[in-house]
Amino acid sequence: MKKSAHLRNLQCKQKGFTLIELLVALTIVAILAVSVYVALNPAQRLKDAKDARRAADVDTILTAVHQYIVDNKGDDSGLGISATEEQLGTSGSGCTVSNTDCTITTAACRDLTTPLAKYLKTTPFDPDTTLGSDAKTGYSIQVDTNGIVTVKACYTDGSTTISASR
Repeated sequence: MKKSAHLRNLQCKQKGFTLIELLVALTIVAILAVSVYVALNPAQRLKDAKDARRAADVDTILTAVHQYIVDNKGDDSGLGISATEEQLGTSGSGCTVSNTDCTITTAACRDLTTPLAKYLKTTPFDPDTTLGSDAKTGYSIQVDTNGIVTVKACYTDGSTTISASR
């Protein structure tokens, strides 16, 4: 008889989680995971990263153009840029863009790879691979009557136009 009382005491003293406790804990963990995922918003972070890359590319192109002009004592005629907005790239056709950021009516792209080779290893192109390539970079360039050069990103994932002028 003593043995069965001892076994009963062992069975009563065994500790563990009930099914309800486990389900409650898993539900709390799932709710926290969903909250963190929604708070981080990975799609928006990706868009922000692409726009940051576009801003850096615009500045890189403008800096190279500016260095070219300085090295040529203020003469930008070797670049062939004009008051007409043109897309940068090597393509001879299909370079027109019409959206809120760029209005490019010139069919051929402005190829600056040769004159800027000293300043740019490669010409940057739009980080969205469906929009940018060496042939059509997704960036535009123009110069106004005061000699101020403007480089713009023709595509953005946000609502702000990405451009720089010097």
